Amino acid sequence: MNMTGLLALLPMIVVAATAVVVMLAIALRRDGRLVFFLTLAGCALALAALPVAFRLAPVTVTGLIRIDAYAIFFSAMILALAAIVALLCREYFIGDRSENEELFVLLSTATLGGMILVSASHFASFFLGLEILSISLFPMIAYQMQNTRALEAGVKYLMLSGVASGLLLFGMALIYSESGAMSFQQLGHWLGDAKASPLVLAGAVMLLAALSFKLSLVPFHLWTADIYEGASAPVTAFVSTVSKTAIFALLLRFWLVTGAWRSAALMEMLIPVAVLSVLAGNLLALRQTRLKRLLAYSSIAHMGYLLIALIAGSMLKTESLVESVGFYLLAYTISNLGAVGVVSALSCAGREAENLDDFAGLFRRDPLLAGILTLNLLSLAGIPLTIGFIGKFYIYAASVHAALWMPVVVVIIGSGMGLYYYLRVVLVMLDQARVSMQIRPADQMPVRFALAGLALLLLWSGIFPEALMEALMSVAQALS
Repeated sequence: MNMTGLLALLPMIVVAATAVVVMLAIALRRDGRLVFFLTLAGCALALAALPVAFRLAPVTVTGLIRIDAYAIFFSAMILALAAIVALLCREYFIGDRSENEELFVLLSTATLGGMILVSASHFASFFLGLEILSISLFPMIAYQMQNTRALEAGVKYLMLSGVASGLLLFGMALIYSESGAMSFQQLGHWLGDAKASPLVLAGAVMLLAALSFKLSLVPFHLWTADIYEGASAPVTAFVSTVSKTAIFALLLRFWLVTGAWRSAALMEMLIPVAVLSVLAGNLLALRQTRLKRLLAYSSIAHMGYLLIALIAGSMLKTESLVESVGFYLLAYTISNLGAVGVVSALSCAGREAENLDDFAGLFRRDPLLAGILTLNLLSLAGIPLTIGFIGKFYIYAASVHAALWMPVVVVIIGSGMGLYYYLRVVLVMLDQARVSMQIRPADQMPVRFALAGLALLLLWSGIFPEALMEALMSVAQALS
């Protein structure tokens, strides 16, 4: 590896070094504030190193990592999301006397895994990034060991993730045994062929099934609600945003570079998965009385919307595909992080604000957080003037242009159901007759500033989406 390769990998090197420095700091002295600031500084330095990598892009490092505008865009997303989650973790555990510093080590390594995933161009880096991310998530989910639900959630994720990793490896082995290729670019001659080998197709199906588990798509969605509910609120925020952003960005690169979108068999398999994910996610969310479970089930539906965007965009130009998927993915992560962030701000270690009753009369008790949560829920529902509306519009437009009428109808029905259960939460917060006194006052100014900033970004991108669209068009050129 030459100096160009090292400079291109500088953001990843900074994040890896951050994990090591945080571990050494913990070994020398346990100080939650110091560990938090080191983690935040690592994310900031990695973000500052991205322009250095961008000037060298596009470059392939060791044949495993592809540093281009696409990788840099999603790496920036992951680092920004990780920094906000670190802030949520700090405020969530601030009154807890137990030792929580190691959580920031796991946060750093999980972020590194996500950055490797969005840059992966080979099966080896694909698997390495996914395992670094997954192995970091197991202890993060079960971190509150005194909480039996957290332990149960961690064990469930460990066992089911092991099955998914087995499927992934077996799928890769089948593809390699037939094609002798592991690079995404080389696989284009096999997966992109209209008469692809049955063995290659079987391997691709297993690979997509493994990613479907990580994205909680139907029928691999059963773990989602238990993990969201069992994990602490900041970890739920990480799983629902950073993890899914990294994995879907990897799926999009794999889908385009390998030419898998040309396979009619794979397209026909994904359409029912997308449709069922939208319907099942929304139906399961309708009767939920716990906000974290509601957001868990709605995330299944949102992954279904993203899959519809992937399928519809595949029948159009590459630029349209990356724009529709990228915009909706960004809309979902901003809105979902804002919603779960409010839950985290109203929670603390040992006391989660998760029941809808905990949010009763929140507009009277804490108007700022209630307003932020309302904006994020309206964005998730796809209401005009929010980034979520533009994202949904992209999906409608792409599906109509591709003449995918069933997905169009399903998206409309799903959006209607989503509007119902999101507004139900808003009505509970507006209820002045009963004000919950169980949730703690959320007076942490840094968290409030971060959540308010996300809400402003949500509105700005919904009213003036042109800058983001132009950025996504330049990102799309890296894959075209």
